[in-house]
Order: sequence, then structure tokens, then C-alpha cells
Amino acid sequence: MQRLHARYPFLEAARESVATEAVDLATVVEQDQAVVDRARQRVITALEEGEVGDSHREARVELLSYPVARVLVSLVGERVLVRKYARGEAAAAYNRFTADMADTTELKSVETTGLELEDLLAEFDLRDDVREATDGDGYRIDVGTYLPLAEDLWEDEWRLVNRSLDAGEVPVDAEELLALLREAIRSRIEDGLPFEVPDTIATALEDDAAEIREVVADLELTQDIDTVVPDLFPPCMKALLDQIQKGEHLAHHSRFAITAFLTSIGMTTDQIVDLYRVNSSFGEEMTRYQTDHIRGDSSPTEYSPPSCATMQSYGDCVNKDDLCERIPHPMAYYEQRIDDADDDEIEDWREGTDGEDSAASGD
Repeated sequence: MQRLHARYPFLEAARESVATEAVDLATVVEQDQAVVDRARQRVITALEEGEVGDSHREARVELLSYPVARVLVSLVGERVLVRKYARGEAAAAYNRFTADMADTTELKSVETTGLELEDLLAEFDLRDDVREATDGDGYRIDVGTYLPLAEDLWEDEWRLVNRSLDAGEVPVDAEELLALLREAIRSRIEDGLPFEVPDTIATALEDDAAEIREVVADLELTQDIDTVVPDLFPPCMKALLDQIQKGEHLAHHSRFAITAFLTSIGMTTDQIVDLYRVNSSFGEEMTRYQTDHIRGDSSPTEYSPPSCATMQSYGDCVNKDDLCERIPHPMAYYEQRIDDADDDEIEDWREGTDGEDSAASGD
């Protein structure tokens, strides 16, 4: 197994290498703990640090840990994990191939471990879609190729309206082209995840998958969410919101859970305070103080909503549905519901004139 394949396991040649070796994944996960440990590290480090950690010194372990990591991601089966894992793998690949391309050392080993720009363009069938600019200043990429590669890049400069479009081509500089290739890698890694895992492999990796679920549950999963659609709330948060709007008293832990959830999905302190006004025991000063404290405005900590396990221990886990059975955190539930929803289902109630009524009714 080549070191190049271990360094870049998303390559088609790497997959073919594993297939050629006739590797039995069930045997690997049962008998090769080093591979399983590295696979688990790949996933957890991607979640916590946005990369996949240091490569294993043995090329075989490093390469085989990649398909096992994909199995672990599939066993957990959460959209947020799929995205963060794919981004972590793509970020690691990006750092490696940019380092390769910056290496001008002429004397290299016979077995190369590096990738050049032409290699990556060929890997993703982009050689005909990307051309050097005629003036030698950067590159030009066909707009039909540019759009899907740039769709998950959120900065304004990637929007087509902010680019110079000429004869169906988008100009990009060298650094931007490499960022688009990183997105091609991320898309390939994310494609097909999660998938069905055979029972024998799932059983062997049960403890490792459980450890990853715990990490997911403990993570702050709210940074990219700024959408308030009560219809898509997890059942526990729908129930707590309903109690607020009926003026019912909430226990401290319940009040903390729903307030932390609402701050995490983008609601302001003023909006949350307004929701509580219907409660007979409402006190604006205390409600505002508690909300700012949970938000981190008046405390050193920005609090995340409790995990499903914590919600269950306090008796706040109610009306569970099928998705709840596969999700360890209310924020992961909400993110997946948003991801799965059609555009016309995602109407942020704050954009209407009757936001409070919409939130109260779930309409």
C-alpha cells in the first residue's frame, strides 16, 4: 500500500488499492485495534479540531483507518457528524496538498507521497474545465463547474454576483482554485454517508461508535444555525415552548433548556423575553438577566442546550419520534430537520409581523 494513498485516502487509486489487497473490513475491525483506534481518532479529531489528526506511522494503518472511519460515521448516522467529518478530512487534505505544492525540493524519493495541481484536476475530471488565464494571472473555471464547488463557501466573495463572469468563465486566483479543490474533496467524502453497515461490523465497533456519540452530544453544535422554525423543533423543545405560551410554570432545568435552545438558534434576548411575558410569574428584569447569563453576555460561559440524555434524566424528553431514536442532542435534531426540509418549509417566524404568535402556535 503506497504512502501516497495513505496520505490521500479519498483518491480513487487508494480505494482500488484496498480492493486489490482484498481487505476484509470485518476482520480488520475485529483483529486490528491500531486501525480502529486511528479511525476513531480521525472522527473525533474532525469534530473537535476540524481536522483528522496526525497520520499513523504505518501506511497500512493510516489507509485502512479511512474506510473504518466512514463506517463509524455511518453507525452514528447524524448529519452534523457527516458534515464535520467530511470537512475535517478535506481540511487535512488541503493542508497536505498545499504543502506538497509549495515543496520545491528537486530530490524526492522514488515513491512520491505528494500531489500536484494537475493530479487533483485529473482526479476530479476538471482538466477541461479549468484553464490558466491567457494573461498568466490565475485561472478561469467554467461557471457550471464553479457553482457546485462554491455553494458551501459562505463568504460573500464566492457569490457569483460578486465575481467577474466572462464568456461563461469565472476568474479565480491560485489560492481560490485550491480552496475549490478542497470543496471537491469534501463533497466526495460526504457523498454516500451514512450507509448501511453489516451487523458483524456494527457489533465490533459498537463501543467506538458510542464514544463518538458522547462527543457529538457534548459539542457546541449551534454556531451555524440562525433559523427559527418552530415546526421543525425537536419534540422536547416544542413541548417546553408550548408550556411557556400557555403561561405554565417551568422548572428551572426546563426553563434553562428552552432558553439555551432559543439563544442557540439565533433568537435575541428581547425576543426571548417577549415569549415569557404571557407567564403569570413573569419578571422582565430576572428573565433578561437569566437569558443574558445563558447567552454568555453577563457570564464567562455561553451555555449550550442540554443533551438528550440530560433532558431525559430531568423528565423533559417527551413525545419522542423516530428521529429522536438516532439523535443524541436537540441541536443535532433541529439541524437535521432543517437540512431535510424543502425551502418552502423554512420560514423564519422572526421575518413575519406576527413572530410571537407563530412561535406560540408552531405555525
